[in-house]
Amino acid sequence: MGADDRDRILAEHNVSRETARLLDIYVQQLTRWQRVKNLVGPATLSEVWTRHVADALQLLAIMPNATRWLDLGSGAGIPGLILGIAGREREMFHVKLIESNARKCAFLTETARLTGAPVTIINARIETVIAEQRETDVICARALASLNQLLDWTEPLLKSGIMGLFPKGRDASAELTDAVRKWSLTYDSIPSRTDPQAQILRVTALSRVDS
Repeated sequence: MGADDRDRILAEHNVSRETARLLDIYVQQLTRWQRVKNLVGPATLSEVWTRHVADALQLLAIMPNATRWLDLGSGAGIPGLILGIAGREREMFHVKLIESNARKCAFLTETARLTGAPVTIINARIETVIAEQRETDVICARALASLNQLLDWTEPLLKSGIMGLFPKGRDASAELTDAVRKWSLTYDSIPSRTDPQAQILRVTALSRVDS
């Protein structure tokens, strides 16, 4: 991955010079911690801007007016910490990051400190804290679980009108087919800007089929 990819992605998303500097710090931290923590797939580290940063930035472009984000299973901060860095110049912008792995939380905490990202890191299992997170505009989760599992976790929030934004790969159609057996959901499918075989499911309403 060359500097041209970095510059192109930053230009496409109209990223300020200061935010670009902070995203560089994130990439540097990810590279340094990856050596001992294995935060992302090793093969994807060389494509960090095109595979990870751009993937997160496109969510911000989809929901430009949302200020309160909840990222489930944050891991290496994709997309949650990147969203926090990119949205830091927006008034009242804040991201909550839920991650059960303490070592990954250590990475998130240190990188948030270095970048000044407006985030809160919650070291807990999703199912134990999700019902408390009602002060949220958008829930997101990337490469975490099947759509069925995501809907199970987020049901209390999605039923209250909070939106779900779930990036999915080539299995999205199969996951939707499985999910509609259990759920009645209102959604639209947005083509991913980073992968022609991927899409982002935006869920705007949810109820159980048997309810």
